[in-house]
Amino acid sequence: MAKSYLPYNLEPRLLLPPDMREWLPEGHLARFLLGVVAELELSAIERVYDAKDPRGRAGYHPARRVALRLCAYCVGEPSSRRIERGTYEDEAYRVLTGDQHPAPLTPPAYGTFRGRTRR
Repeated sequence: MAKSYLPYNLEPRLLLPPDMREWLPEGHLARFLLGVVAELELSAIERVYDAKDPRGRAGYHPARRVALRLCAYCVGEPSSRRIERGTYEDEAYRVLTGDQHPAPLTPPAYGTFRGRTRR
């Protein structure tokens, strides 16, 4: 009698819920931060983005970056490179970024993010 195997399919169907927020339990920090960031007034940050040169690739929404950075600081992760890695490996970060992977913000980028250059 031949041994049976489980099906081997390299193109499985999506087994995760279509709404990524369902990956996290109720009361999770990331769910809380999504609500907080939705209530924040981010128009000053958006004006800085709008004033920049319109050429190039579209940027990530400021709410996405704020939510990601707040979550990282809440869990004690200040490293921008580890935060970027978390957008691939950590469910909370993936939910907060909509499974997109913004490049790390370096200190010079923070200065321009606030509307001025650092020296």
